[in-house]
Amino acid sequence: MSQILATVHTVAVAVDPHVSVLADAVPDVTPQMPKDVDKPVRSLLNWTAGLGLASAVLGGLLGWAAVAVGHNSERAALAARGKQAILWSLFGAGGIGVTAALVTTFYNMGK
Repeated sequence: MSQILATVHTVAVAVDPHVSVLADAVPDVTPQMPKDVDKPVRSLLNWTAGLGLASAVLGGLLGWAAVAVGHNSERAALAARGKQAILWSLFGAGGIGVTAALVTTFYNMGK
């Protein structure tokens, strides 16, 4: 946010040197997360990502089990559902990984 304000200020002054931007009146303040809030929020983010990835792994393992049982018992529908479960668990794990990384990155930017 401070980069955007600095850019707006630079452009505004370049266009008209008499322009005053409200960002000039703000003192140098470093945004900081309170220590009492930082630890529980970080713990919640880590647990959410960990549980999501654990459930994706469990879904993949159950999918492989369904493929094995469906193949050995000649139940093609069960094997096909197991293959779908494997793919969806991979997509879910990838989505959870990307989302957790983005949330953690934006959370750390506010510190």
